Amino acid sequence: MTPRRLAIIGDGKMGRTVAQLAPERGWDVVAHLGADENANGRGISRSSLDGAEVAVEFTVPGAALANASACIEAGCPVVIGTTGWYDELETLRALVRERRGAAFWAANFSLGANLLVELAREAGTRLRAMPGFDAHIVETHHAQKKDAPSGTAIVLRQALADGLGREVPVTSVRTGSVPGVHELLVDGPFEQVALTHVARDRRVFAEGALAAAAWLVGRQGLFTMRDLMRSPGGSE
Repeated sequence: MTPRRLAIIGDGKMGRTVAQLAPERGWDVVAHLGADENANGRGISRSSLDGAEVAVEFTVPGAALANASACIEAGCPVVIGTTGWYDELETLRALVRERRGAAFWAANFSLGANLLVELAREAGTRLRAMPGFDAHIVETHHAQKKDAPSGTAIVLRQALADGLGREVPVTSVRTGSVPGVHELLVDGPFEQVALTHVARDRRVFAEGALAAAAWLVGRQGLFTMRDLMRSPGGSE
């Protein structure tokens, strides 16, 4: 079987992890653009992407939109793993529509973390009918993570608030080298329910990003992990 052609945007921890895992998952990394080669998307072109079928982007919040936009302008579908840029999401949506391109964004590429989001949505709906119960979220990440709260915590908070009908507080902790822990805590007068997702290795995010990349090829539009998980065979 001929390897699929992948471009990677970003040479930080996640970019390197994707590059290490990609060959094991049947990808040929035909381009890997780091900060030196690509300042704010200016290094991304049809030529530099070298025939990639899809790109995976893990950089920094200030560069994510420029990188994704450059990929779309070059006719290359893009999976965006960077978090903390979501106030610019509508700009990306408009570009995808205008160029008839394809992009996939997620606050978290772990299937387990996205299951937690679905459970949060269900919990919020049920809590609305349970007086005396309240909820909050605690997220813990490595000391180098720049955005707080995490993108996953923001999505969890929104899912819970949609059902609950009120705002949900989030506590962020930055310490050590923790890949990621998200806790949804439901507290009542005499009891507490805790739902926790623990990422034990960054490879879980790289695995999900590569699954999203494979799923995105041949599609048109702006997608999320919810689309992939609800697609028949999408998470395989």
